[in-house]
Amino acid sequence: MATIKKTKNGIAYLIEVLKDKKSIVTRVAFWKIPHTHPQIEDICLKVGRYKKIGFAAETLDKENPKSELTLDNEEFLKLIDFLSENYEPFKNGIKKYIPINEKFDNTSIEHLKAIFDNPNKREVLDFVAKHNILPSDLIASLQSQQRVVAVSEFEGMLRENLVEQRWQEWFTRNSWVLGSEFVKILDEREIDSEHITDYLMQAYDGFLDIIEIKRPEGNLQFWANAQDHGNFVPSNDLTKAITQATKYIYEVEREANSIKFLERVGNVKTIKPRCILIFGRSTNWNEEQRQAYRILNSSYHNLTIMTYDHVLSRAKRILGIDGPGEIEEFLEEQDIDTNDVPF
Repeated sequence: MATIKKTKNGIAYLIEVLKDKKSIVTRVAFWKIPHTHPQIEDICLKVGRYKKIGFAAETLDKENPKSELTLDNEEFLKLIDFLSENYEPFKNGIKKYIPINEKFDNTSIEHLKAIFDNPNKREVLDFVAKHNILPSDLIASLQSQQRVVAVSEFEGMLRENLVEQRWQEWFTRNSWVLGSEFVKILDEREIDSEHITDYLMQAYDGFLDIIEIKRPEGNLQFWANAQDHGNFVPSNDLTKAITQATKYIYEVEREANSIKFLERVGNVKTIKPRCILIFGRSTNWNEEQRQAYRILNSSYHNLTIMTYDHVLSRAKRILGIDGPGEIEEFLEEQDIDTNDVPF
């Protein structure tokens, strides 16, 4: 346990032996010079090597040290800055780096933004990857942080009565929540002149699938108000959405051999397309409703129905954040304001 002591003159000091060899002792000492003005801080650091004969570790002053260096308050503070900025990158063998501290001002930030503000994002990414500018652990951390902020935004949006377009924009930016089976969102949404989906997706196997979303608010009910023979059944709203989704699947199959359609979707293969329908909420379901949902989904071979709460739960599992309040704790620890994140 570190113990702060005082000299006869009232100088507080703290001493630690760094190395104790057979005949030489290396020791470091803090001491604080008292001032009448409370705003003045004067802390000094002394590092010295001393002959072990006659050495008393708890005594601040030593006569005839083998070697000794004393740093005044200004030198000591600069040493702290130097160590905090440079020890880790130097230890890790980084050749050039920019320390992030109070000197890392708005001008430095604007320079970094200018580097990554190239309109050709693919070219920037290729350059960064080719020259190993960002280490893999930093890239993974940035992606994880971005996704945590996105999930926090999702939770906030669920508390509002938003139009469907806002949800479409969020899913466009965060298609990862739909699962690893999807590679990317296609630029094209039209199946034909009469049928326009929310998203046409390229799955990991190279085939085309469909994503259809309905806003979670707007009085859209998942289950009918009354049970049928003691069973929970889809509401009229959900039945209409299911009918629309299956119609899209049918129309995509009809266009499978259309040269114009294949050109618009980038020649993504269209064989037995599947659809994910995101509809309604499930946060207050009871056990019977959860069982009814399982039975409902099992009755479709090319359609999966998810609620917005299922999407939220999946996103948290992907991030390894399952407990209540964990996202808020992460954001507070990282000092992240979701309004300041540009994605």
